[in-house]
Amino acid sequence: MDTTLKVHELLEHIEHRIAQGDYKDSVHKITLMTTRDVIQKILVEDFE
Repeated sequence: MDTTLKVHELLEHIEHRIAQGDYKDSVHKITLMTTRDVIQKILVEDFE
């Protein structure tokens, strides 16, 4: 199994899980949203 994952693919995966309601509870949803936001912030601040 190839575990190499590009950042944009990870963000798409997280977005899909949020959009589809693929999370355990509201705390898990917030965790996914926070993770997404932190990754996006790092990309903007450190790589642009």
